[in-house]
Amino acid sequence: MTLRLRLGLAAAGAVAVAVSAVTVASWLFTRQQLADQLDSNLQSVQAQRGYVEWLLSLCGSEMPEDTGQRNETPTPYVVQVITADGTVCADPGNKEVEVDESDLAVARGVLTSALHDAASDGGQRMRVSTTRPTMRRELSGQYAVSIAQSLSAVDKPLDSLALFLLGFAGVGVLGAATAGVGISRAGLRPVEDLTDAAEHIARTQDLTVRIPADGNDEIARLSKSFNDMTEALATSRERQQQLIADAGHELRTPLTSLRANIQLLIRSHSSGREIPATAMHELLRSVESQVGELATLIADLQELSRPDVTPHETSLHVVALHEVARRAMERVKLRGNELEFNSDLDEWYVLSEHSALERAVVNLLDNAVKFSPAGGTVSLRLSDGQLVVRDQGPGIAADELPHVFDRFWRSPTARSLPGSGLGLAIVAKTVQQAGGTVALRPAGSQGTEAVVRIPGTRKPPSASEPACAGPVAGA
Repeated sequence: MTLRLRLGLAAAGAVAVAVSAVTVASWLFTRQQLADQLDSNLQSVQAQRGYVEWLLSLCGSEMPEDTGQRNETPTPYVVQVITADGTVCADPGNKEVEVDESDLAVARGVLTSALHDAASDGGQRMRVSTTRPTMRRELSGQYAVSIAQSLSAVDKPLDSLALFLLGFAGVGVLGAATAGVGISRAGLRPVEDLTDAAEHIARTQDLTVRIPADGNDEIARLSKSFNDMTEALATSRERQQQLIADAGHELRTPLTSLRANIQLLIRSHSSGREIPATAMHELLRSVESQVGELATLIADLQELSRPDVTPHETSLHVVALHEVARRAMERVKLRGNELEFNSDLDEWYVLSEHSALERAVVNLLDNAVKFSPAGGTVSLRLSDGQLVVRDQGPGIAADELPHVFDRFWRSPTARSLPGSGLGLAIVAKTVQQAGGTVALRPAGSQGTEAVVRIPGTRKPPSASEPACAGPVAGA
């Protein structure tokens, strides 16, 4: 069963319940009103005294002959007299109505009146009103007069009303079902468009499909979310394809050099012509360098292939950033013998992955070492959560700054230098996962500054505080 049909049936069911409740309530109210009106009419009718005395004469009472006369009460009513011993005095032309105990109680003077349903001899349902007679004083306590009317005066209008209400309810339910299906069709049109788009994407892998998302209702929000999702998927696939293409391009150069060197070694061995010792030494150093470059590139690619997560989605630990920076400085000093290093590190504790954060700082320092001239200075400062790495290199052009953290991007002036073009991309990813930011900026008249800001605190958290609950509050 389709959602459209289910909504239509649900609307029809809701209307059916509402209409049924109103129909039953209307019918019951009308029945009560008609019954009350019938009782009121019966209680207001008074049988003529002469007719009552004539009915008594039919029961053998010694009544004056000149008082007997035929029934002159309105035709809808049946009049009969009930004596205290249960004798019924009725007009031979009318059907006798059964006597209730309350009628006898009225005749004996126990009750002043009675009102009840009864049946006539012919089985017709009647409404009976019984009162004490207003005749001679000596007879008034021994008789009661019952005036009855057929309940068809109530049943027939109620039957007609029931048929009308049933027909009206049926039309209402049918109309509600039709309207529900029509409204659901119009309301679910955006959902159908969304379904068609999803099926098209699953069938064709085309992530450029977009759905119109007008308004601020739930359907519009769903459409916007779907568009954002497809856009994110398209961007992710594009980045993946770009990463594969860039990785292939970067791997091609060391692999080509490595292949040429190995082919040279193979030809030397197969021909029996030995390579001079100096040339062999240089060739082996080149092979070693190319293998190291491949290993570094593969490690960088593995680091970048890890899924991007937020600080709340990974298990982070409290890390002393000043200690990490100090160890990173010691490691880099071994590779920059011709440079001067100085540092000024204040205590700062952050939530991050220790090894990833140290690698990020090492990458920044390596970048500074790479571009600093011989005899230059590389400085490292940490104050109030801001880590600054400064070099004395040629600097970066303003139009190149927006691209420095892109994967495999290298400045035209740096393409001849060793590196994979992934170092700063790894730095950006690590800092973002720690909830911080990183940027490069000119350092005065000469050099470049890498500025890292990570939220944290000057003092380590106490042992009772959780170490992986989220970003550390700023100082």
